[in-house]
Amino acid sequence: MTDKSLQQLLDEKGNIVEFLRNQQSGPNVYPGVPGEYSNWRSEQMAWANTCVLFNQSYHMVDLLVTGPGAFDMLSYLAPNSFKGFVPNRAKQFAPVTPEGYVIGDVILFYLEENKFELVGRAPSIEWVEYHAASGKWDVKVERDERTAMRPEAEKGYRRNYRFQLQGPNAMKTLEKAMGTTPPDLKFFHMAPITINGAEVRALRHGMAGQPGYELFGPWKDYDTVRDALIAAGEEFGLTLVGGRTYSSNALESAWIPSPLPAIYTGDSLKDYRAWLKANSYEGVTSIGGSFVSDNIEDYYLTPWDLGYGIMVKFDHEFIGREALEKMKDQPHRQKVTLALDNEDVMRVMSSMLQKGDRAKFMEFPSSVYSMHPYDLVTKDGKSVGISTWSGYSANEGRFLTLAMVDQSVAEPGTEVTLVWGEPNGGTKKPTVEPHVQTEIKAIVSPAPYSEVARDSYADGWRTRKD
Repeated sequence: MTDKSLQQLLDEKGNIVEFLRNQQSGPNVYPGVPGEYSNWRSEQMAWANTCVLFNQSYHMVDLLVTGPGAFDMLSYLAPNSFKGFVPNRAKQFAPVTPEGYVIGDVILFYLEENKFELVGRAPSIEWVEYHAASGKWDVKVERDERTAMRPEAEKGYRRNYRFQLQGPNAMKTLEKAMGTTPPDLKFFHMAPITINGAEVRALRHGMAGQPGYELFGPWKDYDTVRDALIAAGEEFGLTLVGGRTYSSNALESAWIPSPLPAIYTGDSLKDYRAWLKANSYEGVTSIGGSFVSDNIEDYYLTPWDLGYGIMVKFDHEFIGREALEKMKDQPHRQKVTLALDNEDVMRVMSSMLQKGDRAKFMEFPSSVYSMHPYDLVTKDGKSVGISTWSGYSANEGRFLTLAMVDQSVAEPGTEVTLVWGEPNGGTKKPTVEPHVQTEIKAIVSPAPYSEVARDSYADGWRTRKD
């Protein structure tokens, strides 16, 4: 008996939107660390005021890609350019379908000649695995599954540990842990360093709107490196960040982590859906929110929706090039932050303190309740965009969402409306209680929201406009 494919599952379910909206899965989980080490408010404020240590060792998939054909294959799958891409560099890797819609978004590390590593959610990684299996390139792939999907006996280790050191005091902490001045790296550049006798690879990176480093190396050195960082950071206010807090960090950096993989339709991807298993990420993921369409393709996103239009380069052949060439001169939605009206948020919260109709509960600090949140944004009753990642920032003192809106309302200061909650009392997802939809006023704001983050990411993909 063969395993059921994703295509077979979709054929059985019929209405793809209804199937995904009623999946029995909630938001992404962050295993391996406590929900909070102290409390999420202090943990959030630490990345803006002192420094934090994010532990990313457990919740992402890693894919090692090796072989003489690796560079050419990855370039063929990426809409961004590989010109000047050399070892000890990294880049966003957000492949698109032949129709030009985003499959996923991960980080691609160029470790050494003919050796790459992709880290992030599964959809992009599965797309690479599929093409590696085609036999068109001389490559080998080795997948290291995220902890939540590993057999019980293998949940306690991975191929690599992965830490993020972020915040104003990150450099001081790293310098003390190394016992020497850290290398002066440009954004997305890497260099080998040594911490407490262990060889570590350091990537200049930023999360939560703050400068910092991603540090990774073999699992055997996990405790050695982590303990050294914690000891070094004690005098600089280093704070450990739990899984509950981690889920909210994208709000301040303006990274949208949740594009729905645009692979559920189209004859060009039928073989891919037949290759994917029914229990793959795409077969068990969920959609939530107030935006509802009978057509799953209305949930597909373009690189411009995610703020990645500036990265699309037509200097090489890649899957989806023809489609993106047709899209590039068309009007595009713009990525923005929506600052939710405090009084309207309080009205939603106060509905919890009464019997009868209640709004959808807004969880702190992340109010995301599905793998792929899609909430409707309106202006004068008309749809003008989609809100995705949402939650509360203790640093800004308000609820924020990352959204993509029509150019007509993209100017900072424009008032729009966020439709909060699902229609008809809500779907059958376990994270959805019976509720009534409500409207929340919101002010269109820059992405990233904070001035510090915009300055930190100056000229990067988060802030540059097409």
